[in-house]
Amino acid sequence: MLKKIRIITAAFFIAALTLLFLDYTGIVHSYLGWSAKVQFVPALLSINIFLIAVLIVITLLLGRFYCSAACPLGIFQDAVSRITNIGKKNRFGYRAPRKAFVGLRFALLGIFVFAVIGHISIIMIFIEPYSAYGRMVSQIFGPVYQWGNNVLAHFAERAGSYAFYSVDIWLKSAGALIVAALTFVVVGIFAWKSGRGYCNTICPVGACLAIITKFSFVKPPINKEKCIGCGLCAKNCKAGCIDPVKKEVDYLRCVSCCNCIEKCPKKAITFALHNPFGAKSVKNMKNDSDKLTNDGAARRGVISTAAILALGFITRPFAAIYQFDGGLAPLENKKASNRKTPVIPAGSGSMRHFSRHCTACQLCVSACTNQVLRPSKNLQPHMSFERGYCRPECVKCSQVCPTKAIRPITIAEKSATQIGYAVWRMDLCVNITGSVSCDLCSYKCPSGAITLIHQSSADLSSPKIPMIDTNRCTGCGACENLCPVRPQSAIYVEGVDTHRTV
Repeated sequence: MLKKIRIITAAFFIAALTLLFLDYTGIVHSYLGWSAKVQFVPALLSINIFLIAVLIVITLLLGRFYCSAACPLGIFQDAVSRITNIGKKNRFGYRAPRKAFVGLRFALLGIFVFAVIGHISIIMIFIEPYSAYGRMVSQIFGPVYQWGNNVLAHFAERAGSYAFYSVDIWLKSAGALIVAALTFVVVGIFAWKSGRGYCNTICPVGACLAIITKFSFVKPPINKEKCIGCGLCAKNCKAGCIDPVKKEVDYLRCVSCCNCIEKCPKKAITFALHNPFGAKSVKNMKNDSDKLTNDGAARRGVISTAAILALGFITRPFAAIYQFDGGLAPLENKKASNRKTPVIPAGSGSMRHFSRHCTACQLCVSACTNQVLRPSKNLQPHMSFERGYCRPECVKCSQVCPTKAIRPITIAEKSATQIGYAVWRMDLCVNITGSVSCDLCSYKCPSGAITLIHQSSADLSSPKIPMIDTNRCTGCGACENLCPVRPQSAIYVEGVDTHRTV
């Protein structure tokens, strides 16, 4: 029964999260956006005490059930393992815990915890499982999904239907694509060769939950009196944590998939109550808990890492589409402007807050219908206005962010928030260089921050140039996006470290 619940839950979460990262209409986010917010690291970074408590309670009751039923990267590994081993039965086997791998696993957890405490986002971004899955879907599968949509739109249009509409498919970040591809290859090889090998070697969430599992109240022990030593449990254990010779289970690696319970012909494995503070289980659990980490050194690593994680959790809350060329320039693609400070979405508050909370999952990038958000060099999203501008009525990115790196805001709050300010470049403006009259920047500015004035107040025949009121400018990027000058706009948005109300 528990396995059926796990499979149904896993199918729901992998479908929901995949659709979230593929959806570009915003419809899916309004119904399933919560599925991203219940992931372990997003809940931790958003300091959602209730969700964290629920995940801990589930782990104390059922072990690493989260890894098997809710973590998208874990479920993805199960799918890859099954697909790459079609027709192979009993394809797994016991893998004895080696000192090097046990040490690496908890060392990576320690590094991850220090990265969270010290707000070293680049480390956190690369090994966090939810964000890794999000990048794979948005960067690798997203373009394929959009291409399929465009094919349907093509035929639907010729059939007189507008149920589908074409969308632009373009490379938002070569770096993010490379990282996503490498992640796909590494995780895929782990899944192909050893099932949940990535979860039990690299994943910091798996290591964290393994520590909690050590104190869980329900575990699946092997009844040595019933066991006939057939080894079917070990051959079907995707975590490779069942020793068929000693008839013991390494619960630190067990992901509660229930395969062993289903495959055992003698029903020698069942979930049983266990006293986490005693040496033996309530129902005749034979194996001593000290053997789970293979030796004393590994056990000390578990305890020290748990202490680091607890310290990090306690101290963290206190740690401080319209294009216009006007026939004025060649139809070249626009290039990103050179900004000293990146522009980040309204709701972020400041670069400090945003960089410390963002895991670069790319969910906001997928949800941005204005084609403004894209991954930066460190994979965290920033705003660029070559293909659109941040429309005042759109707050989708703030609604979908699971870590509160972008806090939820209203349309009114966004319209009054300055995320940057416009900067005019006289050397590129066609009013100066082309001896023509252009007023797009002032005409299209939604906040009325740009006014055209004569270059010389004494000469009314002098060309008009934009005067920018930085106290009214919100940094939406309409002026930069609609400026006819290419490849770089004659007016661009410079970001600010801390957002303010205008």
